[in-house]
Amino acid sequence: MQRFDSIIAGGGASGLSLAYHLGKAGLHNHRILLVDREVKVRNDRTWCFWEVGDGAFEPVVFRSWEHLWFHSETHSQRLAIAPYRYKMIQGLDFYQFLEQWLQTQPQITRLHGSVDRIEDQPDGVTVWVDGQPYQGNWAFNSIMRPQPQLPGYTYWLQHFKGWVIRTPAPAFEPAAPTFMDFRVPQEHDVRFVYVLPFDPYTALVEFTYFSPTLVPQEEYDRQLKHYISERLGLTSYAIEHCEFGVIPMSDAPLVRRPSPHVLNIGTAGGQTKASTGYTFQRIQRQSARIAASMALTGQPFYRERAWNRHAAMDSVLLKVLDTGRERGADFFSQLFSRNNPRHVLRFLDEETLLLEDVILMGTVNVPAFLATAIELLGIRLRDHFIEPLRRGDGPYPVPD
Repeated sequence: MQRFDSIIAGGGASGLSLAYHLGKAGLHNHRILLVDREVKVRNDRTWCFWEVGDGAFEPVVFRSWEHLWFHSETHSQRLAIAPYRYKMIQGLDFYQFLEQWLQTQPQITRLHGSVDRIEDQPDGVTVWVDGQPYQGNWAFNSIMRPQPQLPGYTYWLQHFKGWVIRTPAPAFEPAAPTFMDFRVPQEHDVRFVYVLPFDPYTALVEFTYFSPTLVPQEEYDRQLKHYISERLGLTSYAIEHCEFGVIPMSDAPLVRRPSPHVLNIGTAGGQTKASTGYTFQRIQRQSARIAASMALTGQPFYRERAWNRHAAMDSVLLKVLDTGRERGADFFSQLFSRNNPRHVLRFLDEETLLLEDVILMGTVNVPAFLATAIELLGIRLRDHFIEPLRRGDGPYPVPD
Protein backbone atom coordinates (compact mmCIF):
# COMPACT_ATOMS: atom_id res chain seq x y z
CA MET A 1 0.00 0.00 0.00
CA GLN A 2 1.38 3.40 -0.99
CA ARG A 3 2.01 5.69 1.96
CA PHE A 4 1.66 9.46 1.73
CA ASP A 5 3.30 12.20 3.72
CA SER A 6 0.00 14.09 4.01
CA ILE A 7 -3.62 13.21 3.30
CA ILE A 8 -6.01 16.12 2.80
CA ALA A 9 -9.64 15.19 3.40
CA GLY A 10 -11.84 17.59 1.42
CA GLY A 11 -11.07 19.49 -1.78
CA GLY A 12 -12.87 22.76 -1.16
CA ALA A 13 -11.24 26.12 -0.50
CA SER A 14 -9.26 24.95 2.54
CA GLY A 15 -8.08 21.61 1.14
CA LEU A 16 -7.06 23.05 -2.23
CA SER A 17 -5.41 26.07 -0.58
CA LEU A 18 -3.38 23.86 1.74
CA ALA A 19 -2.17 21.70 -1.16
CA TYR A 20 -1.18 24.86 -3.03
CA HIS A 21 0.70 26.38 -0.10
CA LEU A 22 2.52 23.10 0.59
CA GLY A 23 3.63 22.99 -3.04
CA LYS A 24 4.71 26.63 -3.00
CA ALA A 25 6.72 26.04 0.19
CA GLY A 26 9.21 23.97 -1.79
CA LEU A 27 7.98 20.59 -0.51
CA HIS A 28 8.30 19.02 -3.95
CA ASN A 29 9.01 15.54 -2.56
CA HIS A 30 6.18 15.73 -0.07
CA ARG A 31 3.66 13.14 -1.26
CA ILE A 32 0.09 14.34 -0.86
CA LEU A 33 -3.21 12.53 -1.32
CA LEU A 34 -6.04 15.01 -1.93
CA VAL A 35 -9.46 13.45 -1.42
CA ASP A 36 -12.60 15.14 -2.70
CA ARG A 37 -16.12 13.80 -2.97
CA GLU A 38 -16.67 14.88 -6.57
CA VAL A 39 -15.17 16.76 -9.49
CA LYS A 40 -15.99 20.46 -9.15
CA VAL A 41 -17.51 21.73 -12.40
CA ARG A 42 -20.02 24.31 -11.11
CA ASN A 43 -19.66 27.93 -10.05
CA ASP A 44 -21.16 27.04 -6.67
CA ARG A 45 -19.94 29.93 -4.54
CA THR A 46 -18.22 33.30 -4.36
CA TRP A 47 -15.48 34.34 -1.95
CA CYS A 48 -14.94 37.99 -1.04
CA PHE A 49 -12.15 39.43 1.10
CA TRP A 50 -9.84 42.42 1.38
CA GLU A 51 -6.08 42.60 1.30
CA VAL A 52 -3.15 44.88 0.51
CA GLY A 53 -1.26 44.08 -2.68
CA ASP A 54 -1.41 40.85 -4.62
CA GLY A 55 -2.37 37.60 -2.93
CA ALA A 56 -1.67 33.96 -3.67
CA PHE A 57 -4.67 33.69 -5.97
CA GLU A 58 -4.44 37.04 -7.73
CA PRO A 59 -4.67 35.37 -11.19
CA VAL A 60 -8.28 34.36 -10.47
CA VAL A 61 -9.52 37.55 -8.81
CA PHE A 62 -12.64 38.28 -10.85
CA ARG A 63 -13.14 41.88 -9.70
CA SER A 64 -11.53 44.19 -7.14
CA TRP A 65 -12.41 47.62 -5.79
CA GLU A 66 -10.82 50.44 -3.75
CA HIS A 67 -14.15 52.02 -2.77
CA LEU A 68 -17.18 50.55 -1.03
CA TRP A 69 -20.64 51.87 -0.26
CA PHE A 70 -22.11 51.48 3.23
CA HIS A 71 -25.79 52.27 3.81
CA SER A 72 -27.96 52.34 6.91
CA GLU A 73 -31.17 54.10 7.83
CA THR A 74 -29.18 56.99 9.32
CA HIS A 75 -26.39 57.55 6.82
CA SER A 76 -24.76 56.51 3.57
CA GLN A 77 -21.02 56.66 3.03
CA ARG A 78 -18.63 55.91 0.17
CA LEU A 79 -15.65 54.31 1.89
CA ALA A 80 -12.13 54.77 0.54
CA ILE A 81 -10.21 51.67 1.64
CA ALA A 82 -6.86 51.96 -0.22
CA PRO A 83 -4.29 50.47 0.16
CA TYR A 84 -6.79 47.67 0.74
CA ARG A 85 -8.69 46.28 -2.20
CA TYR A 86 -11.95 44.40 -1.81
CA LYS A 87 -11.66 41.32 -3.98
CA MET A 88 -14.02 38.74 -5.42
CA ILE A 89 -13.16 35.22 -6.55
CA GLN A 90 -15.70 32.99 -8.26
CA GLY A 91 -15.71 29.36 -7.23
CA LEU A 92 -15.32 27.82 -10.69
CA ASP A 93 -12.37 30.08 -11.55
CA PHE A 94 -10.66 29.00 -8.32
CA TYR A 95 -11.29 25.30 -8.95
CA GLN A 96 -10.06 25.44 -12.53
CA PHE A 97 -6.93 27.37 -11.57
CA LEU A 98 -6.05 24.79 -8.92
CA GLU A 99 -6.91 21.89 -11.22
CA GLN A 100 -4.46 23.19 -13.82
CA TRP A 101 -1.81 23.72 -11.16
CA LEU A 102 -2.34 20.23 -9.70
CA GLN A 103 -1.63 18.70 -13.09
CA THR A 104 1.91 20.11 -12.84
CA GLN A 105 2.49 18.58 -9.39
CA PRO A 106 3.43 14.90 -9.71
CA GLN A 107 3.78 14.57 -5.93
CA ILE A 108 0.04 15.22 -5.46
CA THR A 109 -2.44 12.40 -6.11
CA ARG A 110 -6.11 13.16 -6.65
CA LEU A 111 -8.79 10.77 -5.38
CA HIS A 112 -12.56 11.24 -5.69
CA GLY A 113 -14.67 9.57 -3.03
CA SER A 114 -16.30 9.99 0.36
CA VAL A 115 -14.17 10.05 3.48
CA ASP A 116 -15.65 7.53 5.89
CA ARG A 117 -13.38 8.14 8.87
CA ILE A 118 -9.88 9.11 9.93
CA GLU A 119 -8.05 6.83 12.36
CA ASP A 120 -4.95 7.91 14.23
CA GLN A 121 -2.21 5.29 14.41
CA PRO A 122 0.99 5.18 16.47
CA ASP A 123 3.06 6.10 13.40
CA GLY A 124 0.54 8.19 11.43
CA VAL A 125 -3.02 7.96 10.19
CA THR A 126 -5.33 5.76 8.17
CA VAL A 127 -7.97 7.56 6.13
CA TRP A 128 -10.84 5.38 4.91
CA VAL A 129 -12.35 6.44 1.58
CA ASP A 130 -15.35 4.48 0.29
CA GLY A 131 -14.25 1.54 2.41
CA GLN A 132 -10.62 1.59 1.26
CA PRO A 133 -7.73 2.49 3.62
CA TYR A 134 -5.03 5.04 2.75
CA GLN A 135 -2.08 5.60 5.05
CA GLY A 136 -0.18 8.80 5.74
CA ASN A 137 2.05 10.56 8.23
CA TRP A 138 -0.43 13.42 8.72
CA ALA A 139 -4.07 14.07 7.92
CA PHE A 140 -5.76 17.42 7.37
CA ASN A 141 -9.51 17.37 7.70
CA SER A 142 -11.74 20.09 6.23
CA ILE A 143 -14.99 18.11 6.43
CA MET A 144 -17.36 19.74 8.91
CA ARG A 145 -19.23 17.13 10.93
CA PRO A 146 -22.31 17.93 13.06
CA GLN A 147 -21.26 19.06 16.53
CA PRO A 148 -23.36 18.93 19.72
CA GLN A 149 -24.18 22.40 20.99
CA LEU A 150 -22.42 23.33 24.20
CA PRO A 151 -24.14 25.39 26.91
CA GLY A 152 -23.01 28.98 27.30
CA TYR A 153 -22.10 29.57 23.65
CA THR A 154 -23.94 31.34 20.84
CA TYR A 155 -24.91 29.47 17.68
CA TRP A 156 -25.93 31.65 14.75
CA LEU A 157 -25.75 31.20 11.02
CA GLN A 158 -24.88 33.48 8.15
CA HIS A 159 -27.18 32.44 5.32
CA PHE A 160 -27.65 34.15 2.02
CA LYS A 161 -29.06 33.91 -1.44
CA GLY A 162 -27.73 35.88 -4.38
CA TRP A 163 -28.76 36.53 -7.96
CA VAL A 164 -26.46 37.65 -10.73
CA ILE A 165 -28.76 39.95 -12.67
CA ARG A 166 -28.32 41.67 -16.02
CA THR A 167 -30.23 44.79 -17.00
CA PRO A 168 -31.03 46.15 -20.47
CA ALA A 169 -29.70 49.61 -19.54
CA PRO A 170 -26.79 50.74 -17.31
CA ALA A 171 -27.80 50.39 -13.67
CA PHE A 172 -24.67 49.84 -11.58
CA GLU A 173 -21.56 51.76 -10.54
CA PRO A 174 -18.67 49.41 -11.41
CA ALA A 175 -16.13 51.33 -9.33
CA ALA A 176 -17.86 50.90 -5.95
CA PRO A 177 -19.85 47.89 -4.76
CA THR A 178 -22.31 48.05 -1.89
CA PHE A 179 -20.52 46.41 1.02
CA MET A 180 -23.49 46.49 3.38
CA ASP A 181 -26.95 47.98 2.95
CA PHE A 182 -29.03 47.76 6.11
CA ARG A 183 -31.97 49.67 4.62
CA VAL A 184 -34.10 46.53 4.74
CA PRO A 185 -36.59 45.54 7.46
CA GLN A 186 -34.70 44.42 10.57
CA GLU A 187 -36.33 41.82 12.81
CA HIS A 188 -34.72 40.04 15.77
CA ASP A 189 -31.69 39.24 13.66
CA VAL A 190 -29.30 41.00 11.26
CA ARG A 191 -30.25 41.59 7.62
CA PHE A 192 -28.41 43.39 4.87
CA VAL A 193 -27.76 43.34 1.15
CA TYR A 194 -24.55 43.64 -0.78
CA VAL A 195 -24.25 44.45 -4.46
CA LEU A 196 -21.11 43.53 -6.40
CA PRO A 197 -21.13 45.15 -9.85
CA PHE A 198 -19.34 43.34 -12.67
CA ASP A 199 -20.03 46.11 -15.21
CA PRO A 200 -22.74 48.78 -15.65
CA TYR A 201 -25.26 46.11 -16.69
CA THR A 202 -24.43 43.15 -14.43
CA ALA A 203 -24.15 42.64 -10.69
CA LEU A 204 -24.41 40.04 -7.95
CA VAL A 205 -27.17 41.10 -5.54
CA GLU A 206 -27.14 39.07 -2.35
CA PHE A 207 -29.55 39.14 0.59
CA THR A 208 -27.84 38.07 3.81
CA TYR A 209 -29.12 37.08 7.25
CA PHE A 210 -27.27 36.63 10.52
CA SER A 211 -29.70 34.59 12.64
CA PRO A 212 -30.02 31.37 14.66
CA THR A 213 -32.13 29.61 11.98
CA LEU A 214 -32.71 29.55 8.24
CA VAL A 215 -35.74 30.91 6.42
CA PRO A 216 -37.72 29.32 3.55
CA GLN A 217 -36.23 29.73 0.07
CA GLU A 218 -39.20 31.80 -1.06
CA GLU A 219 -38.39 34.35 1.65
CA TYR A 220 -34.94 35.00 0.18
CA ASP A 221 -36.57 35.40 -3.24
CA ARG A 222 -39.16 37.80 -1.87
CA GLN A 223 -36.52 39.95 -0.17
CA LEU A 224 -34.34 40.02 -3.30
CA LYS A 225 -37.23 41.04 -5.53
CA HIS A 226 -38.26 43.78 -3.12
CA TYR A 227 -34.72 45.20 -2.81
CA ILE A 228 -34.10 45.15 -6.56
CA SER A 229 -37.36 46.93 -7.30
CA GLU A 230 -37.49 49.36 -4.36
CA ARG A 231 -33.81 50.20 -3.71
CA LEU A 232 -32.27 49.65 -7.10
CA GLY A 233 -35.37 50.83 -8.96
CA LEU A 234 -35.19 48.00 -11.48
CA THR A 235 -38.24 46.48 -13.08
CA SER A 236 -36.59 44.75 -16.02
CA TYR A 237 -33.71 42.32 -15.49
CA ALA A 238 -32.69 38.75 -16.18
CA ILE A 239 -31.37 36.35 -13.53
CA GLU A 240 -28.23 34.76 -14.99
CA HIS A 241 -27.00 32.82 -11.97
CA CYS A 242 -28.17 31.94 -8.46
CA GLU A 243 -26.12 31.02 -5.40
CA PHE A 244 -27.08 30.02 -1.87
CA GLY A 245 -24.89 29.40 1.16
CA VAL A 246 -24.86 28.82 4.90
CA ILE A 247 -21.85 29.67 7.10
CA PRO A 248 -21.71 28.84 10.82
CA MET A 249 -21.23 31.81 13.13
CA SER A 250 -20.47 30.50 16.60
CA ASP A 251 -18.03 31.17 19.39
CA ALA A 252 -18.07 27.54 20.51
CA PRO A 253 -14.54 26.08 20.55
CA LEU A 254 -13.63 23.69 17.76
CA VAL A 255 -10.94 21.06 18.29
CA ARG A 256 -8.14 21.92 15.87
CA ARG A 257 -6.01 18.88 16.75
CA PRO A 258 -8.38 15.98 17.51
CA SER A 259 -5.53 13.44 17.64
CA PRO A 260 -1.72 13.44 17.46
CA HIS A 261 -1.48 13.17 13.65
CA VAL A 262 -4.66 15.00 12.58
CA LEU A 263 -5.26 18.73 12.13
CA ASN A 264 -8.64 20.23 11.31
CA ILE A 265 -8.51 23.02 8.74
CA GLY A 266 -10.88 25.60 7.26
CA THR A 267 -14.27 26.02 8.90
CA ALA A 268 -13.83 22.64 10.62
CA GLY A 269 -10.66 24.05 12.20
CA GLY A 270 -12.19 27.31 13.39
CA GLN A 271 -11.09 29.52 10.48
CA THR A 272 -14.51 31.13 9.98
CA LYS A 273 -14.60 34.44 11.86
CA ALA A 274 -17.47 34.12 14.29
CA SER A 275 -18.69 37.71 14.02
CA THR A 276 -18.64 38.15 10.23
CA GLY A 277 -18.43 34.75 8.54
CA TYR A 278 -15.37 35.77 6.47
CA THR A 279 -13.20 32.69 5.94
CA PHE A 280 -11.12 32.80 2.74
CA GLN A 281 -8.20 34.91 3.98
CA ARG A 282 -8.10 33.09 7.30
CA ILE A 283 -7.77 29.85 5.35
CA GLN A 284 -4.80 31.30 3.47
CA ARG A 285 -3.09 32.37 6.68
CA GLN A 286 -3.61 28.95 8.28
CA SER A 287 -2.41 27.14 5.15
CA ALA A 288 0.71 29.31 4.97
CA ARG A 289 1.53 28.63 8.63
CA ILE A 290 1.07 24.88 8.20
CA ALA A 291 3.29 24.85 5.10
CA ALA A 292 5.97 26.94 6.81
CA SER A 293 5.99 24.65 9.84
CA MET A 294 6.15 21.55 7.64
CA ALA A 295 9.07 22.96 5.64
CA LEU A 296 10.97 24.03 8.78
CA THR A 297 10.25 21.23 11.25
CA GLY A 298 8.71 18.35 9.29
CA GLN A 299 5.46 18.57 11.26
CA PRO A 300 2.41 20.81 10.62
CA PHE A 301 1.54 22.13 14.06
CA TYR A 302 2.21 25.77 14.78
CA ARG A 303 1.96 27.71 18.02
CA GLU A 304 -1.37 29.41 18.74
CA ARG A 305 -1.88 32.40 20.99
CA ALA A 306 -2.74 31.37 24.54
CA TRP A 307 -5.61 33.86 24.55
CA ASN A 308 -7.18 35.44 21.51
CA ARG A 309 -8.83 38.71 22.49
CA HIS A 310 -10.37 39.11 19.03
CA ALA A 311 -12.14 35.77 19.46
CA ALA A 312 -13.32 36.98 22.86
CA MET A 313 -14.71 40.15 21.25
CA ASP A 314 -16.45 38.02 18.63
CA SER A 315 -18.12 36.12 21.47
CA VAL A 316 -19.30 39.36 23.03
CA LEU A 317 -20.72 40.65 19.74
CA LEU A 318 -22.60 37.41 19.05
CA LYS A 319 -24.04 37.47 22.58
CA VAL A 320 -25.04 41.13 22.20
CA LEU A 321 -26.91 40.29 19.01
CA ASP A 322 -28.44 37.15 20.50
CA THR A 323 -29.74 38.99 23.57
CA GLY A 324 -30.97 41.94 21.53
CA ARG A 325 -29.00 44.47 23.56
CA GLU A 326 -27.94 46.07 20.31
CA ARG A 327 -29.12 45.73 16.73
CA GLY A 328 -26.56 44.53 14.22
CA ALA A 329 -27.51 47.35 11.87
CA ASP A 330 -26.77 49.93 14.57
CA PHE A 331 -23.48 48.30 15.56
CA PHE A 332 -22.05 48.21 12.04
CA SER A 333 -23.38 51.70 11.34
CA GLN A 334 -21.57 53.09 14.40
CA LEU A 335 -18.43 51.14 13.51
CA PHE A 336 -18.13 52.49 9.97
CA SER A 337 -19.50 56.00 10.48
CA ARG A 338 -17.27 56.81 13.47
CA ASN A 339 -13.99 55.22 12.39
CA ASN A 340 -11.59 55.24 9.49
CA PRO A 341 -12.75 52.32 7.30
CA ARG A 342 -9.18 51.08 6.96
CA HIS A 343 -8.95 50.77 10.73
CA VAL A 344 -12.21 48.83 10.78
CA LEU A 345 -10.90 46.41 8.15
CA ARG A 346 -7.68 45.98 10.15
CA PHE A 347 -9.80 45.29 13.22
CA LEU A 348 -11.95 42.71 11.42
CA ASP A 349 -8.72 41.12 10.12
CA GLU A 350 -7.49 40.88 13.75
CA GLU A 351 -4.36 42.88 12.96
CA THR A 352 -4.95 45.76 15.39
CA LEU A 353 -3.15 46.44 18.66
CA LEU A 354 -4.96 46.39 22.00
CA LEU A 355 -5.06 50.19 22.24
CA GLU A 356 -6.58 50.39 18.73
CA ASP A 357 -9.25 47.90 19.79
CA VAL A 358 -10.10 49.91 22.88
CA ILE A 359 -10.42 53.14 20.88
CA LEU A 360 -12.53 51.51 18.19
CA MET A 361 -14.88 49.73 20.60
CA GLY A 362 -15.34 53.00 22.42
CA THR A 363 -17.25 54.27 19.40
CA VAL A 364 -20.08 51.73 19.68
CA ASN A 365 -22.68 50.97 22.37
CA VAL A 366 -20.27 50.64 25.31
CA PRO A 367 -22.88 49.83 28.02
CA ALA A 368 -24.34 46.96 25.97
CA PHE A 369 -20.95 45.44 25.22
CA LEU A 370 -19.59 45.93 28.73
CA ALA A 371 -22.66 44.30 30.33
CA THR A 372 -22.41 41.40 27.92
CA ALA A 373 -18.66 40.96 28.50
CA ILE A 374 -19.28 40.74 32.27
CA GLU A 375 -22.09 38.25 31.69
CA LEU A 376 -19.91 36.08 29.45
CA LEU A 377 -17.05 36.16 31.95
CA GLY A 378 -19.45 34.83 34.59
CA ILE A 379 -20.64 32.08 32.25
CA ARG A 380 -17.11 30.96 31.40
CA LEU A 381 -16.05 30.93 35.06
CA ARG A 382 -19.13 28.90 35.95
CA ASP A 383 -18.80 26.37 33.13
CA HIS A 384 -15.03 25.88 33.21
CA PHE A 385 -14.25 26.14 36.91
CA ILE A 386 -17.15 26.37 39.36
CA GLU A 387 -19.38 23.57 38.03
CA PRO A 388 -16.51 21.10 37.43
CA LEU A 389 -15.13 21.76 40.93
CA ARG A 390 -18.61 21.28 42.36
CA ARG A 391 -18.80 17.90 40.61
CA GLY A 392 -15.28 17.11 41.75
CA ASP A 393 -13.83 16.47 38.30
CA GLY A 394 -11.72 19.59 37.79
CA PRO A 395 -11.93 22.19 35.04
CA TYR A 396 -13.02 21.31 31.54
CA PRO A 397 -10.13 20.68 29.19
CA VAL A 398 -9.78 23.56 26.76
CA PRO A 399 -9.53 22.29 23.14
CA ASP A 400 -6.37 23.37 21.33
